[in-house]
Amino acid sequence: MNKEDIKKNVKESYTQVAESGCGCSCNCSQSSNADLAKSIGYSDKEINIVPESNLGLGCGNPTALGKIKEGMTVLDLGSGAGFDCFLTAEKVGKTGKVIGVDMTEKMIAKAKKNAKKHGYTNVEFRLGNIEDLPIEDNSIDVIISNCVINLSPDKAKVFKEAYRVLRKNGQMFVSDIVLLKELSETHKNNKDLISSCIGGALLKEDYLKLIKEAGFKAKILSEDREISERQYKGFPVESLKLEATKDDWRD
Repeated sequence: MNKEDIKKNVKESYTQVAESGCGCSCNCSQSSNADLAKSIGYSDKEINIVPESNLGLGCGNPTALGKIKEGMTVLDLGSGAGFDCFLTAEKVGKTGKVIGVDMTEKMIAKAKKNAKKHGYTNVEFRLGNIEDLPIEDNSIDVIISNCVINLSPDKAKVFKEAYRVLRKNGQMFVSDIVLLKELSETHKNNKDLISSCIGGALLKEDYLKLIKEAGFKAKILSEDREISERQYKGFPVESLKLEATKDDWRD
């Protein structure tokens, strides 16, 4: 499957998620979405801030990893219905700003509706690709991303774009799915596996290599291998939580 076909497949899949309100493999309901969120590190309080923005997606809680402070400008790569953006908005306060970027029109519409409904004035959602961010150079303090980069057919460009938009010493906090061993070509080209974060995932070593090649200093914070059985039907994957810091030597 070529890059354009991959992006089309992912976009179609997440348009359906936006319409149905559920991205998990269990029965679609707010309670099942909440159960999945709890299993990957969200508290009851966080889940209930804007519950309709939790679509049962993700493989971790990057808002808990990041050193997000009041007044910061934070970017969420692949922001979906805004779940992590709203949690981050609570941390940055009125003097800060959160920008969510997503390539799916219906996700952006859903996120904007949620923001208006709950009165979030410090959150903005922009339609765009994470490989070509609609963000100015050196304008972001912290980037977060939750189980999205694995969906991109050009992960090297995603990390280069992240480096571009971060300020000096800016940080990126990511929860993402990586492979523990290589998949078959059949699995790599399976549309359902690609859209469910498996088919397009990289081996952990290759993922970390791309981050370092983009100029980041990377630090693994934790690894969740049990998620393979909980969410990914035993495929050889783990949820990798990492911190990446924009290195000064390129600037």
